[in-house]
Amino acid sequence: MCTSTQLQSHRFLTWIGHLAAVPAAVEWFANIDNPGTRCACQNDLTDFSSFIGLASADDFRQVTRSHVLAWCADLEGRGLTGATVRRKLAALASLFDHLLDSNVVAGGNPVHGVKRPRIETNEGKTPALGDYQAKALLDAPDDTTLKGLRDRAILAVLLYHGLRREEAAQLQVNHLVERRGIRHLMVHGKGGKVRYLPVHPVAADRIHAYLERSGHGLANPKAPLFVPLRHWAKGLGVTANGIYTLVEAYAKKASIQVEELGVHGLRATAATNALEHETDIAKVEVWLGHANISTTRIYDRRQNRPEDSPTYKVRY
Repeated sequence: MCTSTQLQSHRFLTWIGHLAAVPAAVEWFANIDNPGTRCACQNDLTDFSSFIGLASADDFRQVTRSHVLAWCADLEGRGLTGATVRRKLAALASLFDHLLDSNVVAGGNPVHGVKRPRIETNEGKTPALGDYQAKALLDAPDDTTLKGLRDRAILAVLLYHGLRREEAAQLQVNHLVERRGIRHLMVHGKGGKVRYLPVHPVAADRIHAYLERSGHGLANPKAPLFVPLRHWAKGLGVTANGIYTLVEAYAKKASIQVEELGVHGLRATAATNALEHETDIAKVEVWLGHANISTTRIYDRRQNRPEDSPTYKVRY
């Protein structure tokens, strides 16, 4: 796991060998703003270099399409999902594109032309909750305790706004902003992109109740919005993993048995619910912070609603 920018950079230097000979590669890696994306790229490229036995910059310049094809076959042979294989190939392709633009390598991008595995696009594998399950989860925390008020606010932020767990963990008190007289969440998403989401009334009430009880944002508006009780005096915020654990615990408390639910399942629930209530899919794409509408379509389950099945149209 990447624990710091320095550690990531060190590992990157290790896998590329004599990186001083290809400073453009260092530049490419440094331009990846999002820590999670940087960590994923480092792991993906380390995987590739280990597979082909990359030991130096000269070896790197001799990478061919055959190397990439062999690596791709190995990835699929490990049982990795199509989405994971596509991500790894995309990281390698992006690096080579930058090296070609910088005239570091010649002969074209060896990843181009390599067939990417197909992924499901008609309905994502990420589970989504039904309305009654979402309501049960929202009401699972105890509203008489500070922890319960905080957790009710976290769940509302996730289920009413479709945030990633990293985005929710990064929220600060001053990320609640007024725009045109409406309270918004200022969300810092992937790639350093910022989007503003109107706060749902239920979430607004829960955040207000939590902040009123905690009072931690009064002295320092830049304080994390959601603070772990055991680190209250340290000014630290909840972590992305902490939010995952929280969701898992309350799903169990609410007797919600959905395999591999996770925080992303709540994001899928929010997106699915918005689409089922006739929200324009292009607006949902922006709302979720997706770079491509094809990713948003994964959450469009409107063609698969059981209540619309021909089963219920049959009459005898």
